[in-house]
Amino acid sequence: PDRLCQAVLDHEADLGIALDGDGDRVAMVDHLGTVLDGDELLYIIARARKQDGRIQGGVVGTVMSNLGLEEAIHDMGLEFERSCVGDRYVLKQLKQRGWSLGGESSGHIICLDRTTTGDGIIAALQVLHAMRQSDVSLKVLKSGLRKYPQAVVNVAISSAIDPETLAPVQRAIRAAERKLSGHGRVLLRPSGTEPMVRVMVEGEDNALVDALARQLAGAVDQAIRSAPTTPA
Repeated sequence: PDRLCQAVLDHEADLGIALDGDGDRVAMVDHLGTVLDGDELLYIIARARKQDGRIQGGVVGTVMSNLGLEEAIHDMGLEFERSCVGDRYVLKQLKQRGWSLGGESSGHIICLDRTTTGDGIIAALQVLHAMRQSDVSLKVLKSGLRKYPQAVVNVAISSAIDPETLAPVQRAIRAAERKLSGHGRVLLRPSGTEPMVRVMVEGEDNALVDALARQLAGAVDQAIRSAPTTPA
């Protein structure tokens, strides 16, 4: 969205809105040219609905949603549940719980009280409504969300091996979690579209998060190479 960021600055606009090709995902840009992702937009919508008394139940995110979003939702007195990555999994959990609001970091946000699926225009309108109600900027609206540094490293795989079943990987995960001291998360997630596993580390210290993600990715790669191969 670099061109959108520059356009917002050039025109001294209040905000910018970016949609993907089929319009189901949205990102927004504040008046300073800073991009807001799906976690930040979901937070803004949830906070506005909580203040209006219009929220139905809690909020659904995914395993990739930032830990800061989970904490912010809990601070509102709302429940937060994580689904697998994919809008269909978010939608399934919303329906199971009878809730109305959920989404992904990618900007795929579902407002079941407004429509039946993820819709970038509908989500953007909810954010605009929150701005009009509060009469403050996007920058101010997102300020209550403190996002944790997050690093993701992709590790290629060529066989049907679940890295988390390998003892060296399990040891590496436990070591990373100890270094995070309960203030972060470690996640290994196989890609749904590519032959790779995504190694994600999240925590309070950016340098530590980056270092742990690289170390864990190295351990995963080495363990996969050393494991007996099974045709995918």
